This record gives sequence, structure tokens and C-alpha cells, in this order.
Amino acid sequence: VPFIKELGADENTILIGHSSGAVAALIYAEGNKILGSVLVGVYHTHMNNKDEKNSGYFDIPWDWGAIKNNQRWIIQFASTDDPFIPIDQPRFIHEKLSTEYYESNDQGHFGSMDGKVEFPEVVSTIKKRLGIK
Repeated sequence: VPFIKELGADENTILIGHSSGAVAALIYAEGNKILGSVLVGVYHTHMNNKDEKNSGYFDIPWDWGAIKNNQRWIIQFASTDDPFIPIDQPRFIHEKLSTEYYESNDQGHFGSMDGKVEFPEVVSTIKKRLGIK
């Protein structure tokens, strides 16, 4: 979150985050206006992970209304076969924020395990949102 602040994200910024980066995008949006966000492999609890507990992101309840109202739209990608994020985590976020939600069964943790770095769905979905062909 401090790095996002340092970059000067504002109401003209689209934040794209994967895993803990997606959590950081949510936390940032809770207190700051942005254009929109793309959340890939996102979660809302520390899932009993020591590093996640130490992050402090999960110490107080999130203000779901502020997160939603501080951006025009939220796009979310989740996969049922993610080895780190149980599918109930992204589904809960989708329910709370009414995200544009895409769920697959074969993306794992979206490239973090298989070295795949291409995820063209992110670009095409953002272009669609912005009305760009």
C-alpha cells in the first residue's frame, strides 16, 4: 500500500493486483479514489498464514462500502484449482463488492506456479471496460 501511495494512484488509475497485490489494491481503494481495479487470485482473510497475519491487512474489518464506492468498477479473476486461495475467498469478495467476476477451473494461482506470464484476459477485459477495441 505505501508503494501505491508513492506512485500517486488517483481517480484516473487502474490498479492491477495478483494475490497479495490484489489485497493491497483493495486496501488502497478503501481510503482512496481510483478509476478501477483488476483483482487476480484475491482473498479477504489471512487464511492462518504467518506472513499474511503479519501484514496487518486483516487486523480490522474492511469497509466494503468504501472499497466499492471509491472506484467505478472492479474486475475479478479466480480459479477453483488455486492451490493457495480456497475458492470461497474470491467468491466472498465478489458477493461483497458485486465485481465483474470470472471464475475458471484450470488457472491455478495464475502463473505463479507454472511460469506462465501471459494472461491476455486482463488486457481484453480492461479494454472492454474502457470501450477500447
